[in-house]
Amino acid sequence: MVEPEDLDDLDDLDDLDDLLRAVASGHRRHILVRVWDRERSAGDLAELLELAPASVSEHLRVLRKHGLVAMRVDGTFRLYRAVPERLGHLVELLTRVFPGIEPAGEGGHSQEVGG
Repeated sequence: MVEPEDLDDLDDLDDLDDLLRAVASGHRRHILVRVWDRERSAGDLAELLELAPASVSEHLRVLRKHGLVAMRVDGTFRLYRAVPERLGHLVELLTRVFPGIEPAGEGGHSQEVGG
């Protein structure tokens, strides 16, 4: 593991923690998938994910706070879309903190742990 002094800034570790917390929720990950390639309203997301509108709004607030989704107003609609660059930043931080990290193989794990 990279020692903290090897990172450009200790804020990078805080940013990594914040981003990991933001995507830790399954509902937020499902929202990110749904807004990855197209804009959607909070109402659309609530219907698609079978969640209460207030719950979707709270999840969107967290995702926006961490820059993972962007919102634009179109008339009376607020439309949300994923910010791929911000997710790319999360991947970049992970590879800096854990050098040599590789995507898992088809089985879901690239190595056995403890064996």
